[in-house]
Amino acid sequence: MLSLIVFLPIIAGLIILAVPASQKQIIRIVSLLAAVAQGVLAVLIWRQYDPTMAGIVAAPGGSPVGSFQLIERIPWISLNLGSFGPMTIEYFIGVDGLSITMVILTALISIIGVLSSWPIQKQVKGYFILFNLLSTAMMGCFVALDFFLFYVFWEVMLLPMYFLIGIWGGPNREYAAIKFFLYTLFGSVFMLLVMIGLYFSVIDPVTGNHTFSLVAMADQHNYVAGSILGPGSVMWRYAAFIVLFVGFAIKVPMFPFHTWLPDAHVEAPTPISVILAGVLLKLGTYGMMRINFPLFPEVYQAGLYVIGIFGAINIIYGAFCALAQQDLKKMVAYSSISHMGYVLLGMAAGNSEGMLGALYQMFNHGTITAMLFLLVGVIYDRAHSRQIDKFGGLASYMPVYAGLVTVAWFASLGLPGLSGFISEAFVFVGAFTAPVTRPIAMVSVLGIVFGAAYLLWSLQRMFLGKRKPDALYEVETDGHGHEHIHFHDWNGKLDLDARELTMLIPLAIIVIVLGIYPMPIMGMLTASINKLVTVLAPVAAAAVH
Repeated sequence: MLSLIVFLPIIAGLIILAVPASQKQIIRIVSLLAAVAQGVLAVLIWRQYDPTMAGIVAAPGGSPVGSFQLIERIPWISLNLGSFGPMTIEYFIGVDGLSITMVILTALISIIGVLSSWPIQKQVKGYFILFNLLSTAMMGCFVALDFFLFYVFWEVMLLPMYFLIGIWGGPNREYAAIKFFLYTLFGSVFMLLVMIGLYFSVIDPVTGNHTFSLVAMADQHNYVAGSILGPGSVMWRYAAFIVLFVGFAIKVPMFPFHTWLPDAHVEAPTPISVILAGVLLKLGTYGMMRINFPLFPEVYQAGLYVIGIFGAINIIYGAFCALAQQDLKKMVAYSSISHMGYVLLGMAAGNSEGMLGALYQMFNHGTITAMLFLLVGVIYDRAHSRQIDKFGGLASYMPVYAGLVTVAWFASLGLPGLSGFISEAFVFVGAFTAPVTRPIAMVSVLGIVFGAAYLLWSLQRMFLGKRKPDALYEVETDGHGHEHIHFHDWNGKLDLDARELTMLIPLAIIVIVLGIYPMPIMGMLTASINKLVTVLAPVAAAAVH
């Protein structure tokens, strides 16, 4: 099932290759069917996954080497490198609580992305081929348990995203696309070096050969004494951790590596902004939790305070930048930077509460920010403007739109009863519980206040008060002194149409339901989060001792 959910979009892309470019509707339908099939598979995987049972990965000799479920593991590339001995790269995939939530999120956002892409008219065939390639790469990253395989999927993501922004984006799309590509590639190059160093430092306990298995790398007993990244190579292990952390931090994006994100969001078409904020940013924090921390636990423990500081900077700096924006899309982009700071803060706590809040925040932020960017796209389609001050009184003639914006805005600021509150609450419980992050948490709480400020201020200016002409309508006075409003609507639409409601209402339901009853997601996370914290706990205990 995991292979099918990963490669279904590629199959759809191959089918689209055979479809004439003039058959735009068929191309859209094929992409939608593939995305819906992914969603169905995600539900089946969720139903089959047992969060209370640690699924055992069996190595070729039958020895347990990890705790994942729905395992698929076969040799992919087998070579004999002479003096270096045999080399095997595996097609090794599986899920645990960390990854299954991201699989569900990716499937959901992919469906939303295809529906949001329906109005695309420019080079539809090329667009959907790239979109499907991007979906495969994202899903592959979340299930890969071989570092080499993870790196392949990670790099494949760059190509479609570069062209999706660079061809279908706004006026400065080339600049934004190149900036995104170079930033991410910079981190990837150093990730490659660390991956090679880890390969020659780790021995598979069953085969006795070097391995790219992330499961084997997470067991400190598998490292070769005296190897470049072995337990005794303190300096090199610190360097490797920092390099990997920067590579993932760029994707988060963490201050000061965040500057590519506002440009990419502003220039990207709405569906790509939804994918970028809903899924791609989560790959950065997921990479930290899957690779950075388990492989270098002692460096992680030593850097908790620093990670927490960067989380606080993200929270407050992102909120201040959002507060200063006049462009609605740029405001939402900076709000993403701020809210990803909560994930960093939760991870810096190093306890189950903080980690659980961080991972739940990743899922919730994916649904909330997808909703936010869709709503920005709706108003831009109609008014061809995103300037907040150009609007006023929108609630009086777009009531459904205003209602959904209110749900998304309040979920983003963490209103109790909506999903954003639960995850942020757990992050702060974890951060206040851990002595190292307690003072940082006290400062970070201000981010909630600033978040409420920019969200409520924009809500007031756009939806309340007097109507402002020019953005959505113009006022004409007839010969009898009567005023008539003529709306500058888009294809005869003003409030939300059926396609837009199909995208937004499911997200609104998820935000509300998971705010009231979060267990469908949190229940899957707990066992894996506790295991991750247990892996790191002996290091912490030794440090305290």
